[in-house]
Amino acid sequence: MPHPAGQEDDLLAAIETHDVEALERAVAGRDAGLAVRGKTPVHWLLEMYLRSDRFAPCLRVLLAHGGRLDDPWLRAVLLDDAAAVRAQVAADAGVLERRLDLTCAFTPLLGSTALHVAAEFGHVDVVRELVAAGADVDARARAEADGDGHTPLFHTVASILDHAAPVLHLLLAAGARTDVTVRQMTWGRGFDWETTLFDVTPLSYCQAGLLPQMHRREADVWRNVRALLAAGGRPVPPLPNVPNRYLQPRPR
Repeated sequence: MPHPAGQEDDLLAAIETHDVEALERAVAGRDAGLAVRGKTPVHWLLEMYLRSDRFAPCLRVLLAHGGRLDDPWLRAVLLDDAAAVRAQVAADAGVLERRLDLTCAFTPLLGSTALHVAAEFGHVDVVRELVAAGADVDARARAEADGDGHTPLFHTVASILDHAAPVLHLLLAAGARTDVTVRQMTWGRGFDWETTLFDVTPLSYCQAGLLPQMHRREADVWRNVRALLAAGGRPVPPLPNVPNRYLQPRPR
């Protein structure tokens, strides 16, 4: 039996805002494995645009109520479960190089490694575990055009609410390259904010966060630009016009 529209609205609103308590109420007594408006709740959660520390608890709620995520490797990574990741790597170190395909509202996760996925969702504990296990911090995802794809660092330079900033610094400390160039990348493919960029580096991708459709905070963007410059051994110039005076409200 389909759920009433109001109940579906409550479920999707809880998923959209990562409201763990509201999600518990919305799925109580229901099968979270059933589709809601064409997608299962787990798929809605994975494809939604918010990034927060409440993502993994929301995923646990859905899995506890019948949601499905059959790949144990992907499950461990998405739950930010460092112990499960460690056990999977101990059983088969090849999982570090396994390729995963997920729909992503922002930076592509097609032909990605677990490190790309963990970086996108800002999962610090799993990123730390993956790096310690020997994951390639400069692994390339599937390319959109001739040449190599992007590295995990790209997922961290302009994340929503700067949620992946701790992962950015972890990757830089682990030696992630800041001079990678990708010939073509499409941010938000399939969504209204889809934007294709060319000859992209971590620096230029970070600065793309200033585009209005990306809704990134200016101060976060420039703070991450400074971190990338410093990690690349480049001078970090003063930036006196942040926040940009032209964009600030003017007194009437």
